[in-house]
Amino acid sequence: MGVAAALAAPAAGAAVNPQIAGLQVALRAHGLYLAQIDGVAGPRTAAAVHRFQRKHGLRVGVADVRTRRALGPLGRPLFGSRTLRRGDFGWDVSVLQFLLTRRGVYAGALDGYFGKETAAALRRYQRLMRLQADAVAGPRTLSAIAARDRVPVRTHAVVVAAAVHVVRPGDTLTAIAAAHGTTVKALASANRIDPARPILIGQRLRVPVSTAGLGASAAQVRAKLDAWSARAGVDPHLVRALAWMESGFQTRIVSDAGASGVLQTLPSTRDYVETVLVGRRIPRTVDGDIEVGVTYLAHLLRAFGGDERLALAAWYQGERAVRERGVYGITKPFVANVLALRTRM
Repeated sequence: MGVAAALAAPAAGAAVNPQIAGLQVALRAHGLYLAQIDGVAGPRTAAAVHRFQRKHGLRVGVADVRTRRALGPLGRPLFGSRTLRRGDFGWDVSVLQFLLTRRGVYAGALDGYFGKETAAALRRYQRLMRLQADAVAGPRTLSAIAARDRVPVRTHAVVVAAAVHVVRPGDTLTAIAAAHGTTVKALASANRIDPARPILIGQRLRVPVSTAGLGASAAQVRAKLDAWSARAGVDPHLVRALAWMESGFQTRIVSDAGASGVLQTLPSTRDYVETVLVGRRIPRTVDGDIEVGVTYLAHLLRAFGGDERLALAAWYQGERAVRERGVYGITKPFVANVLALRTRM
């Protein structure tokens, strides 16, 4: 079954299409989708897709190949099109993380990066399914996931539905627009109708959905990241990409190793920043967590003469380890993915 065929209208009890979770994660990285990653092609997802398409001069409608290409590293490939293993990055990894979360074996960030937490979760899933627990999503594991969770894997366009209003007795364009938080002009344009002409009972109208009122947590995080980047003199796009890789802009994640916050800094890192780099206590708030992470990244950039690859490697494996042993093989995909994502953040 294809992706498009799997979708239902975004009504109560709408079907979950895990491929849509990959789309939602990519849109969240661009600050356009601020709701729950739920795999439902509802009006909020549609609004975010259409905003992205308008911003990038794309045809407004389905999330087709051109849209997904414009989304950057998180916009492809669709789940099921390749074998997944540690170090991979993309839409399909986001979908895998979403599915592992639904099965109760993963509690990390939905960030599209196949790191050690995703690998451990995949092993747990494979054991439950009596598959070889190799932390590789190869043909057998992908087939098991696709069958169990009904993941469409063959088509290359992801359709997101807009809100639809069926005209009832007494309805007017003005009343419909007010009820859906839009304007008569936008409503008329979306349906290619003359606002001066009467509408008919039973007529189906596409409603352009506003993203206002979805909450601003992701947008607030981006703003805070940018503010602290400016104070520290660090490229905000690099900081955004690093924060996305670490937490998906989520503020309350705590890893098994005790790393916390948007930038997933360890207690030892916080202690070093407070006692050595700034000489004061930093509040344990979202702002404080970001200040710790950005301050430490700025330190690493200075320590390695502005070499971003070495600074990111030191972030991942430790400053001393980079100096003494070079960049580990498991570190290289992380560094490459941060730098690739940076161009889209």
